[in-house]
Formats: sequence, structure tokens, C-alpha cells
Amino acid sequence: MDLTVIWAFIIAFAVFAYVVMDGFDLGIGILFPTLRVGQGRNRAMNSIAPVWDGNETWLVLGGGGLFAAFPLAYAVVLPATYPLIIAMLLGLVFRGVAFEYRWRDPAHRAFWDAAFFGGSLVAAMAQGMTLGALLQGIEVVDRAYAGSWWDWLTPYTMLTGLGTVAGYALLGSTWLIWKLDGGVQNHARWLAVRAAVATIMLMGAVSLYNITLNAEYAARWLTAPEIYFAAPVPIITAIVAISLVRSILKERNSKPFWLAIALFFFGMAGLGVTMWPYVVPPGLTIWDAAAPAKSQVFMLIGVALTLPLIVGYTAWTYWVFRGKVGEEGYH
Repeated sequence: MDLTVIWAFIIAFAVFAYVVMDGFDLGIGILFPTLRVGQGRNRAMNSIAPVWDGNETWLVLGGGGLFAAFPLAYAVVLPATYPLIIAMLLGLVFRGVAFEYRWRDPAHRAFWDAAFFGGSLVAAMAQGMTLGALLQGIEVVDRAYAGSWWDWLTPYTMLTGLGTVAGYALLGSTWLIWKLDGGVQNHARWLAVRAAVATIMLMGAVSLYNITLNAEYAARWLTAPEIYFAAPVPIITAIVAISLVRSILKERNSKPFWLAIALFFFGMAGLGVTMWPYVVPPGLTIWDAAAPAKSQVFMLIGVALTLPLIVGYTAWTYWVFRGKVGEEGYH
């Protein structure tokens, strides 16, 4: 364990926290057109109102940490994915504006509902395609991006984008199962089953596609002794996936949401097995892209002070707003 590895895990933790926490409210936006106008949509919005903006703190930590700890990776990844990053940020901004204005401007609520859906869908698709663009490899020459403006647009990135949209829809539907009751909860269960099946199928498709992308990826998963370390990940993922579908069908309340998080965790673990130790495949390892050791130490002190505070106030927010969301709010 050196400083560079520690920073890699810090950023991975921030990315995972963002994907899970902002994922379920993006997922609610993706599912918004399927919810009944009126109490259905209002109660769904109320369930995320206290937490949605705080969830995006983790995006700042992940992006800022990448810039500070791995500046070369930041300098390569952004030019390679500028259209996707711009689309994601515009989607998040539009979603945030729509979230507030749908309450303040009832005369145009249908427009703001559509904007909330559109912003959530664009942001989720862009995040998934950015991941795909990174995994399929970024051309680097003389420590700079050497590809074209459209290298990120491939069938593989479209597949990872759709997988992310399905996964976020799964998180959103299982969150609604946990936080709502009555007819909206039953509808969320119906959505969750379909989102779970779509997510599992797309995860499997992406995993198989990964093996064809890069000979080194295939070696990680198909040759000894690497396969002995990698094999538990898909096995556990399959167990979690089966348990997730069973928990939805058995009408559990909170269990589907936690199993959906576990599914994302093991999916991210699989990506870690595939990519390690590259931060920008196939040419830049985490050590190639790392900031000087003194900079890493300086930043690590700051993170050691602020990260517990972020975790603490996030946990406190979720604790305060625990429980079901009725027609009048939390109870």
C-alpha cells in the first residue's frame, strides 16, 4: 500500500458513493413518465427532496480528487470525453432546475416533469458512456490525448450507457419500494422486476464484451492464476442478482434497495479487476498519472479531515428523513 494506491481507493470510494446515492434519484427521474401524475410523482419527488442535492457532493469529491491526485489522467480523460462530460453536466443542471421549478410553476408542471426526465436520462447515459469510453481504451501519445472528437461513440459505449440507465432505474425503483406505500409502491415493484432483469442482462453483456476489447482483460478473467482471484466476483454477483429478484417478488421493503447497492458494488469490483492497475487503459497506470508524493500527502491530510464530516452529515440526513413518505411528507 503506497500513497498512490490509497488515493486510487479514495477516488473509487467517492465514485461508488456518487453512483449509488445520485443513481437512485437519477433513476427516479428516468422512471418519472411511468408514475401517475399528481400524488404518484409528488410523493416520489418528496422521497428524494431532502437528499438529492447533497448526493452530488460525491461527484465533486471524485472529480476533484482525480484532478488533484492523478492530474495526467484528468488531462487525458477530459479531452477524450468532452461531449459526454458537457452533456452530463447540462443534464444535471437541467434536472436540478426542473426539480425546483415544478413546484414553483404549476402552470408548466408538465414541461418541468419532462425536463426532469430528460435531464436524468441524459446524465445517466453520459455517465455510462464515459465509463465505456474509458474501458475501451483511450489513445495516448506523449502523455496527451491523441484520438479524435468522436472516439467515445461506439457500440460498446452505447451498451455501457444503456446498462447504467437500467441500473439507475433499478436503484430508483427499489428506493421507491422502500420509501413509499400503497399503489405507488406496488407500481415500483412492477418496475423493479423489469429494471433488475434489464440490469443483469446488460451487466452480463458488458462483461462478455470486455473480454473481446483487450487481450489483457481476457487474460485477467480466463487464465491462471488470475482467474482464481477474479472468479469469486461473478459468482457472488450472480448470487446477489438472484437474491435481489427474489426479494422484490417477495415484497420486501428495504432489502431490494440494499441488494441493488450490493449488485453495483460487485459490478464495480469486477471493473476494478478488469482495469487494475490502469487509470487510463491501455497506457497509463495509476503510478504513471499520479501527482508528486508531497502533493498526495498534503491532500490526504485534507481528505482525512473532510471525508468523515461528509460521511457524517450524509448519514445524519438519511437518518433524520428515515421512514415512509406519505401524501403529506415524511412520517
